[in-house]
Amino acid sequence: MLNLVFVETALELVPPEIHKHPSVRRNAKRHGKPAEENLLDRSLHHYAMTKLPNQERRGRPDIIHVCLLEAMGSPLNKSGGLRVWVNTQQGFTIDIDPSTRPPRDYFRFKSLMEQLFKDRSSPAKSKEPLLRLRRLGLKELLSEIKPSKVYAYTSHGVKDSFDSVAERLAMEENPVVLIGAYPSGPMSEDVLALTDEVVSVYPEPLESWIVLSRVIYSMERASGVL
Repeated sequence: MLNLVFVETALELVPPEIHKHPSVRRNAKRHGKPAEENLLDRSLHHYAMTKLPNQERRGRPDIIHVCLLEAMGSPLNKSGGLRVWVNTQQGFTIDIDPSTRPPRDYFRFKSLMEQLFKDRSSPAKSKEPLLRLRRLGLKELLSEIKPSKVYAYTSHGVKDSFDSVAERLAMEENPVVLIGAYPSGPMSEDVLALTDEVVSVYPEPLESWIVLSRVIYSMERASGVL
């Protein structure tokens, strides 16, 4: 079983600091929701976001959308060999049931995430929700998972290969892989401090979904799924 955690995910509701910005109010009116119930989205809130701290790492729900489509539809997940969590920059964790199939349409995905932030589960009030949102930091999440080893992929790590890491992961009892789901910059030191190995498979930064696809494929081969 591979435990996959997306870290520092750029997924959040519009923060209070920019609720009154014209672009935020205009977008909220268009969608018929209060500003605080809309996802922060760089494509819609670019000018408002220039006032936010760490704005270059925020407002990209499209990244986790693509990653979840890739992960949840993979043979590794369908064979029961994958568990997925999303941990956000604001300290929320989304628990994802392996049977979850994210909406393919980006706007439907955004609506689903907005509903999740509001109701804390999806379907709302279900005894066995497919998605559950909790106020839970990465350190606390790892304490729950109790990993035998934690790996992180970043261009600033020790040079390695996907296949080599997958072979080691396949030998672990309960490994965790951390993949950043934000637009730019290195993983934070707080995240790296929780890892056992930090590996680099390419000297330049790669998009999250590129790393993810190769991690999953190499694990499928190493574990005999493919």
